[in-house]
Amino acid sequence: MTRKSLLLISFIIAKFVLQYVLVNPVYELHRDEFLHLDQGKHLAWGFLSVPPVTSWISYFINLFGNSIFLIRFFPALFGSLTIIVVWKAIEELKGNVFALVLGATSVLFSALLRLNILYQPNSLDVLCWTTVCFILIKYCNSQINKWLYFGMTVLALGFLNKYNIVFLIAGLFPAFLLTRQSVFKNKHFYLSILLFLILILPNLIWQYNNHFPVYHHMRELAKTQLVYVKRWDFIKDQLYYFIGSLFVIFSGLYSLVFYPPFKKYRIFFFTFWITLTVFIWLRGKSYYAMGLYPIYIAFGAVYLERLINTDWKKYLQPIVVLIPVLFFFPMYQLMFPNKSPEYILNHSGLYEKYGLLRWEDGKNHALPQDYADMLGWKELAQKTDSIYSRLASQGQTLILCDNYGQAGAINYYSKNNSIGAVSFNADYINWFQLDKKYVNLIRIKTFEKVSKELETTSPYFEKSYISGNVTNILAREFGTTIFVFENANVDIKQRIKNEIALVKNSP
Repeated sequence: MTRKSLLLISFIIAKFVLQYVLVNPVYELHRDEFLHLDQGKHLAWGFLSVPPVTSWISYFINLFGNSIFLIRFFPALFGSLTIIVVWKAIEELKGNVFALVLGATSVLFSALLRLNILYQPNSLDVLCWTTVCFILIKYCNSQINKWLYFGMTVLALGFLNKYNIVFLIAGLFPAFLLTRQSVFKNKHFYLSILLFLILILPNLIWQYNNHFPVYHHMRELAKTQLVYVKRWDFIKDQLYYFIGSLFVIFSGLYSLVFYPPFKKYRIFFFTFWITLTVFIWLRGKSYYAMGLYPIYIAFGAVYLERLINTDWKKYLQPIVVLIPVLFFFPMYQLMFPNKSPEYILNHSGLYEKYGLLRWEDGKNHALPQDYADMLGWKELAQKTDSIYSRLASQGQTLILCDNYGQAGAINYYSKNNSIGAVSFNADYINWFQLDKKYVNLIRIKTFEKVSKELETTSPYFEKSYISGNVTNILAREFGTTIFVFENANVDIKQRIKNEIALVKNSP
């Protein structure tokens, strides 16, 4: 085994180890993870908020036991593959061992460690962005048409994973025009685009048949979340994500303009600035742009290797490699869920200083939003599971939740495989089992909506009461209440059908 191979394996091992140790055991799964896992039980060519690829992975996870280890394995895997792609890009750019180590270190010790903790489409999204750019480098070097087809295939995979990759297309296409690429005269370019369209066609058909839910999802996202995104905060966050390797990224951007051997890659210079501008203009969330940076680390690492590869400058190489590592230590203290909620409360001023306590509503809270979204779920599921088991002898019980996090958490942590919690929120609205005759209802209500539930629903049942609630004050679901309604005197199924129709037909 060569020295380079051993080094690469070392980085991959370090990546996997870090991804598992950077999560304090006190934290549970994230609300989004529960939704993605349940999508694996309802395979389709699309979902209300995401394309289908994550559901395929979830199907595999469900097949092999749904363990926390396996759930966290896949984002760690995609993060490791991102390091490998950057490594291969550096080799394609003729970088030596120093450039390889610098590039891998820069990618490893970055905010990708945070992104790769959660089982969401984001980790594969970054990998697809990076791989498309690597393939473009291969095409620039060889002009071999097969790379066009490979690139479009990966682009299609990225599209079927997360629509966010459209922003990369939005940056690449004008960059092609600005650099007057001869690719527009190549018939294989258009044939590869046709391949891309064929690969994503099943999802486009699904979107059409379901009245383009992605449009409604993005409109809702813009109203409830993106409206709070401040453009200056977006820019600041970009600096934080790869703060230890900013000098490498800026070196890469500089080299694309002023370093003659990289002249043929100038398309990447324009792609970077155009894509970033589109994100800023549309008020995209900060992490949407994270896939943009790894390939520029490859360019920067190779350029810095050429810059400090002579005489006394060689002695600077270990120092340069150490910079991303040194920046990781303050990141370790703040950027990961490796600290207990009590620790964060005791150091809230520091977290607030860096904007880590600001949620999507634009307000500061006790914990970072992702951490608060990783608490209280087991408590809710266990209490609900207990009630569901007790009611089993009376007949079928419907568990109706206010949001997808509640439904997904109950389905994941329940010991009863038939529990089937649902909601009118997200994809759960399509997963009601309307062939069952329900006689009982367990209603899960968020704290803000509990006041009139008994008054509104109890007339339709012989017995109604509050069974419990989420008591963890730091959980985002704190106060979420479990209402129990027994022995219905109306047709629950018909009322559910009416409500589903009302929700689906609402603008």
